[in-house]
Amino acid sequence: MIGSLFAGVSGLNVNSKALNLIGDNIANVNTAGFKSSRSSFSNILSQSLTGTGASEIGRGVEFWTATPMWSQGTVENTTNPTDMAINGRGFFTLRDATGADFYSRAGDFSFDRDGFLTNPDGLYIQGYQVLSVNPDSTLNLGIISDINVPDQSTDPPADTTLFTMDVNLDARAADLDTYATTLIVFDSLGNAIPMTITFEKQAANLWIATPTLPAGALDAGGSISIVNNSFTFTGLGGLQNGIDPTITINGLASGAGPMSISWDVFDVAGVTNGDLTQYANASATTFQTQNGYTSGVLRGVSVDESGVVTGSYSNGQLTPLFQVVLSDFPSYYGLSKLGNNLYAESRNSGQAMPGTAQSGRLGSISPSAIEMSNVDLAQEFVKMIITQRAFQANSRVITVSDEILSELLNLKR
Repeated sequence: MIGSLFAGVSGLNVNSKALNLIGDNIANVNTAGFKSSRSSFSNILSQSLTGTGASEIGRGVEFWTATPMWSQGTVENTTNPTDMAINGRGFFTLRDATGADFYSRAGDFSFDRDGFLTNPDGLYIQGYQVLSVNPDSTLNLGIISDINVPDQSTDPPADTTLFTMDVNLDARAADLDTYATTLIVFDSLGNAIPMTITFEKQAANLWIATPTLPAGALDAGGSISIVNNSFTFTGLGGLQNGIDPTITINGLASGAGPMSISWDVFDVAGVTNGDLTQYANASATTFQTQNGYTSGVLRGVSVDESGVVTGSYSNGQLTPLFQVVLSDFPSYYGLSKLGNNLYAESRNSGQAMPGTAQSGRLGSISPSAIEMSNVDLAQEFVKMIITQRAFQANSRVITVSDEILSELLNLKR
């Protein structure tokens, strides 16, 4: 009968631990990124009466493990542009002042006074530095570092190197008639310069273009010139094949460096892109654009589904600055819980595998959102009832065993 007492005690112990786990799950029902856990029991080594087989009697139960449930939590929208939720696999990578790395699913982030993106405990969110943007909009990424975007950061100016304009030249114009249109270009210091392109008709279907700058834009030895500025049109009003014109500017009075500006008129094969036409309508400019801009100060920061942190500047530029690092692990079940919504790498989890959102097995990022707890309250309450009944049943085992022992002791009377 002593064995049944200890078996009942073991049942009380494990069910109290299971109830503690259920309570922890319920307590964290509103904790961002929290993953609920499930308790597992195992039977204690049996004692044998007659060897092996059906006559083996168990000696109770023990708490085996608490298994985290890595299902996706509900994504809740917020108004903070730097809040992030991971849809799918992956963890945010955070680093403290000593350089130690931590991992979390909780994405409630904000910028501190020094411009570092941090979690509420002041740990620094890690990201790849964006070195440049390729023509196909892909990013050239640098090293992993703390994401830092100071409030006073500026976007340096860029001088104009390419422009395009949609112009129709009136086919009814007489020889030597002209049409002028003005385009704003920027020098290397960010100064806006109005550049005028004057088209002059030389003969039927033949025009030349001449660029000029306003008085005072050039110093005494300055100059502006153009090559490939002759345009020959077909009888259908389109351009014949040719080479893109190039405008060269030297000696700007602002002190900016020399400028070389390509005028995008033809494709790489020399075929017109359709921007310049000669139809029997009034000469007019319907569209123009160029790639230069002045300097700007930071106005805001946004994050997209790939985790790219983009700065919005007063000069109208949207500049990718960082791409958030997501880390994957061979086994999530081996991660060490540290509290404060943090996990640490362990031998059982395997080494962290850093990457970017939507690459490999990693999920996407929902900006202005937070992943909530995956706790199912209905399921937890059902578990609570079952655990309570199991605890009561084990207490009854102890009570009955005590009564039987009392009867046994009364045999001596």
